[in-house]
Amino acid sequence: MNANSPILIFDSGVGGLTVLGELRKALPDAPVIYAADMAGLPYGAKSEAEIAARVSGLLGRMAERYRPRLICIACNTASTIALGMVRDVLEIPIVGTVPAIKPAAALTRSGTMGLLGTEATMRQVYVDNLEREFAVGKTLLRHGANGLVPLAEAKLRGEKVSVGAVADEVKALVLQPGGRDLDTVVLACTHFPLLEPELREAMGADITFVHGAEGIASRIAYLTRDHSFEREGPDFAVTTGELADFEKLDRAFANYGIEVLEKF
Repeated sequence: MNANSPILIFDSGVGGLTVLGELRKALPDAPVIYAADMAGLPYGAKSEAEIAARVSGLLGRMAERYRPRLICIACNTASTIALGMVRDVLEIPIVGTVPAIKPAAALTRSGTMGLLGTEATMRQVYVDNLEREFAVGKTLLRHGANGLVPLAEAKLRGEKVSVGAVADEVKALVLQPGGRDLDTVVLACTHFPLLEPELREAMGADITFVHGAEGIASRIAYLTRDHSFEREGPDFAVTTGELADFEKLDRAFANYGIEVLEKF
């Protein structure tokens, strides 16, 4: 393993920056490439077949071009649908991102939890299995809030995002039967922690929000515990979309130690 071989973080957009932030704490010397499939955004409204084909195809090409030591799929939707397929195709470690139902079940006091993600994530059997395994005796209320994704992207571009707009996207979760008992909400999309201040104001200060970024970074650190790290050049990010649009996020990326943006 070359010391300059990067860790590749892949997301449909820029939600994976929440994972990158935790990875910087765990492995500050690790070279990183951030890959954003902006041309495919949003994933939440796509079919399972579309997502599986797109993610596996892109990651195959990226693995060939960048020779990463490990790939992190920093997207709940992509992971719950395509993780197994990608692991079958690529012979390198793949770390996925799945809804943090297990830790939420341990934290809830009322026994009623919420699950906020994209519509595509909400309907996955993978999520059903997590609920059966880790939320026995609990109530899990689900809501697909696709509209939070563009709001998170807008916030990173420096645009003002109103609490009212966020509240409109999540009110269907609270209005479900049992919604008044919610005390813990799983943010099952890596974009959503970017909106945690607005979500807290919209849903109440007593809600505990849970997401998996820290756990994902810990898993990556464990899998690379015997590796050496050395940067040949600056970390960079690539987009499948228009570079001019991507460059509007340059300040956001700079906050995470990435100042070079390129077209994939």
